[in-house]
Amino acid sequence: MDELFTTLGRSFSDCTSYVFELQAYDVAGDMAYTAGLEHTSASVDGVPRTYTLRATQVYRREEGRWRVAHRHGDSVTE
Repeated sequence: MDELFTTLGRSFSDCTSYVFELQAYDVAGDMAYTAGLEHTSASVDGVPRTYTLRATQVYRREEGRWRVAHRHGDSVTE
């Protein structure tokens, strides 16, 4: 897994824009979630791209701090 994420990390560079468009959220005790659209402009393998991902993150409060427990993102088809 380390090699996969290292390779993936190398493929992205030069982020020129990132906007998170929040569509839904909730907090219940020590758990929370956000759901929305991530609008990004960055280079992928050296090629400039602009794309939108539908993204959901689940958070868990641990020792008074919020941490991401799960993330899912997928491409938005138009």
